[in-house]
Amino acid sequence: MKIIDLRSDTVTKPSPAMRKAMASAVVGDDVFEDDPTVVKLEAMTAEILGKEKALFVPSGTMGNEVCIKVLTKPGDEIIVEEGSHIYNNEVGAPAALSGIQLHVIKGVKGIFTAEQIEDEIRTPDVHHPNVTVISVENTHTQSGGTVFPLSEVKKIKKLADRHKIKMHLDGARLWNACVAKGIPPKEYAASFNCLSVCLSKGLGAPIGSLVAGEEDFIFEARRVRKRLGGGMRQVGIIAAAGIYALKNNYKRLAEDHQNAKFLAQRLSEIDGLEIDMETVQTNLVVIDIRNSGLSVPEVVAKLKEKKVLVVPFGKTLIRAVTHLDVNRKDLEKAVEVFKKVFLKNE
Repeated sequence: MKIIDLRSDTVTKPSPAMRKAMASAVVGDDVFEDDPTVVKLEAMTAEILGKEKALFVPSGTMGNEVCIKVLTKPGDEIIVEEGSHIYNNEVGAPAALSGIQLHVIKGVKGIFTAEQIEDEIRTPDVHHPNVTVISVENTHTQSGGTVFPLSEVKKIKKLADRHKIKMHLDGARLWNACVAKGIPPKEYAASFNCLSVCLSKGLGAPIGSLVAGEEDFIFEARRVRKRLGGGMRQVGIIAAAGIYALKNNYKRLAEDHQNAKFLAQRLSEIDGLEIDMETVQTNLVVIDIRNSGLSVPEVVAKLKEKKVLVVPFGKTLIRAVTHLDVNRKDLEKAVEVFKKVFLKNE
C-alpha cells in the first residue's frame, strides 16, 4: 500500500507536465525585473485578481508580512480573527518585523462580523494605537477551511472605509473559496487594498505565493521583499510551475472539495469520531477524537504505521487535507485504515 499523505495540500509533487514547463522556462534576473516568466506570472495573477500589479514572493508568510509592513508603521494595530494564521502561525512576525500589535477578535468558525469589528475599533485617543488594517483570512485554516462570506466582506469594507482603515486578505486558499462559491477571484479581491495568494497548496506548485495590489503598493512591496531576503534571481523556473498551476489546476479544486466531503462523511460514521460537517466547505477535514479512547499522538502514530498520514490539530483534534495527489480510491483505503485503528482500537 502506498503512503496516503493527508497532512496538507502542501505535500503535492510537481506533475510530469509541470516539471516539463519548469525545465523549459525562459529565465532572467528577477531582482532586475527581467525574468520574463516571472513577469508573465505576475501579470496573469494581477489580471485574475483585478489588481494593477502583483509580486512573486517565496512563501505565504512572507506575502502576508510584506503586506503588513507596507500598510503599517511601528506602534500601529491591525485587527485579525483569533484563529488566523497571522496570529497563530507566523512566529510573531508582525511584532518582530513591523513593530505592530494584533487586536484579536473571536469569530464563529473563523468568521467575524462588521458589527464585532466596529465594537472593537478604538476611539481616537493619545493613549491608543492607530488601527490601520483589518485582515481577513479566506479560507480559514484553523476552522477547517471555512469560506468567509463575500457579503460580510463587503460590510467590513464599508466599515473600514468609514474609519479610513486598509483591508488585507490572507488568501492562501482563496482559490478554494472561489471555486466552492463560484465567485471570480477578482470579485472577492475587490474589497481589499492588498492580498496574498498561494500557489503551493491546492494548485500544486512546489514553491511560491504572490502579493497583489495597486502599482504604488507593489513598488514598496518589492523594496520590503528585498529587505526580508525575498529577492530571487533565475526564479522563472519556479514561476513556470505557478503559471502551469493557474492554467491547469484551478478548476479541479472542486474535486478536492468533493473528496473532502466524502472523507468527512465516511469518517463521521465511525464510533468515537466527530466531525462538524458545517465546516467541511473546501478541502480540509478536522476530526475530533475525544470520545475514541485514544490520544492524538497515539492516533497519528497508529495511522502512520498503516501508511496514512495526518497532523495533530489540537488537544483532541487531527486534520486531513485532500489534494491533487490523493484520489477517491486512496480515500476509500484511508477510511478502512481509520476503521482498523478506531473500531479495533489496535
